[in-house]
Order: sequence, then structure tokens, then C-alpha cells
Amino acid sequence: MLSKKTQYAFHALIHLAERADQGPVLISEIAQEKNISIKFLENILLELKNAGMLGSKKGKGGGYYLLKPPKEIALAKIIRLLDGPIALLPCVSLNYYERCENCRDEAVCGLHEVMSKVRDASLKLLENKSLKDILTKNVPIPKLG
Repeated sequence: MLSKKTQYAFHALIHLAERADQGPVLISEIAQEKNISIKFLENILLELKNAGMLGSKKGKGGGYYLLKPPKEIALAKIIRLLDGPIALLPCVSLNYYERCENCRDEAVCGLHEVMSKVRDASLKLLENKSLKDILTKNVPIPKLG
């Protein structure tokens, strides 16, 4: 399950992508529009900036902006950065491998075999889908009244 932190990161990235042609976006605008605590959002955006996904500009006309086009920001990279492993078990993780405490032999563990296939299917999808793929599905809902 995606953490709230990662879900908020996706909402913020979508907001930045939608306004990419308007220059840097103030953190307060993103927080208000997406209903996210400014303090929490600051930490998320700083992590994304340190990972090379975002840039920032200080002063008048400042804010955050995407450093790469949305099609070049893989969903898997965002999830790994903020939530860690994509695999459901540590023994099948490619980047965060740990041997399971209660497993005698991974080679004959049926759960290990199935979870490896789940990991492979998830990675195939998440590494080939980008911010652009979720951006095109994020159509604004018209306000009533």
C-alpha cells in the first residue's frame, strides 16, 4: 500500500506538471490546492529535490518546478524514494533484499516464488509508467453551481 507521503508526492508532482508552463509553483499553492499540510509537503518536496526530480527558486517568482518532463519520471522511482521497496517480502526485493527470519530455504519456498512473480509484474508496470501516464488520467472535476 502506498503511504500518505507517497500519495501526497504524486498529487504535488501532478500539480507541478499541470503548471509546468507557468514557472515555479509556491508550496503554499500546492498545499492549499491538494489539502496537504505545508510542513509535511516541505519535507516531501525536499526529498524529491534531493533526488533530482525537482528544482526550486527562491525569492519573488520562486517555488518548485519539475527538472524533467513528466514522461521521464518513472512511478517506480518515486515509490522507491519515498516508500522503499516495491516488493511485498524482503527476500524478493531487488534493492532492499533481506533474508526472511522464518524461512529455511528460499529455493523451495512457495511464497518466495509467488512473491517474486508479483514483484516482477509490479516492476514491469511501474518502471514503464511515468508521471505523464497518471497526469493524463487526472482530469479536473468541474465544480457544481
